[in-house]
Amino acid sequence: MKEFVRYEVIEGVAEITMDRGPVNAINMQLAREVVDAYHRARQDDSARAVILKSALPTVFSAGVDLKIALEFNGQALRRLIEVFYYEMHEALYRMGKPVIAAVNGHARAAGVTWAVSCDMVIAAEEAEMGYPEINVGLLPAMHLVHLPRQAGRHRAAHLLFTGDIVSAEEMMHLGVVNEVVPRERVLERARALARRLAQKSPLAMRMLRDAFMRANDLDYRRSMESVVETMCLLKESEDSREALRAFVEKREPVFLGI
Repeated sequence: MKEFVRYEVIEGVAEITMDRGPVNAINMQLAREVVDAYHRARQDDSARAVILKSALPTVFSAGVDLKIALEFNGQALRRLIEVFYYEMHEALYRMGKPVIAAVNGHARAAGVTWAVSCDMVIAAEEAEMGYPEINVGLLPAMHLVHLPRQAGRHRAAHLLFTGDIVSAEEMMHLGVVNEVVPRERVLERARALARRLAQKSPLAMRMLRDAFMRANDLDYRRSMESVVETMCLLKESEDSREALRAFVEKREPVFLGI
C-alpha cells in the first residue's frame, strides 16, 4: 500500500496525487511512489491521459527534503537521483500518454522538476516557482539542461544563478508553464484538457507522443548525466554541507570555498 501517493482513474484520466505533508518534500519513498504510479499509468489501458497533482491546498512540492539531504553524502544523493531523475525520465519517456502537471501552489527546486517533466503545466496564478538550490549549496541539476531550452540562455542563467522565486505568470512568459488560472480552477482545467486528449485515438496518441519524445530528447540524457556528476561532487564539499546546515538552523552560512 502506498503511503504518500494515490492513484485513481476518473473518466479515462489517471490522477496521481502526492500527499506528503506539510510541503510534499521529496524523499526516496515519495520519488519511488510517483515513479511506480507512472509505470502503473503506462500499463493501465483504462487511462488515456495522466495528471500529476498535489493533495495539499497551497503547495505543489517544496523540492528535496533538505533535512534528509543534510545527511546525504554524494553517493546517497546519487541513489536518490537515480530514482528521481533517471527512472522518472525513463518512465515518462515511454509513457505513451500525455501527462499534465496541475500545479495548485508553490513549487521549488525539485518540486519544479516534477512539473516540467510533464508534457504540459497548468498553474495557479497564486503559485510561485523557482530554483533556489544555489542558496543551499546544491545544483539545480535537471534545470541546467531543461530551462535554457525553454526560456533561453540568459533568462535561464538569471533564475538559476540568483535562486529568485517568481510568479507562475512569469513562468508562463518564459515558456515553462502553459496556462495560469485561479487556484480553484487548476484541477478543473487540467481535467478538461486531459479528458480532451483522452478522447483521441490511443494508438495515434501513443505514436505521436513517442515520436515527439524522440524528436525532442536530443542529447538530454547525456547532458543530465554530466550535470548529475557535478552535483554529486559538489555535495561532498564543505560549502555544500555548510549551506544546508545554515538553512536548517536558520542562520547565515559561512563559506570557506572548499
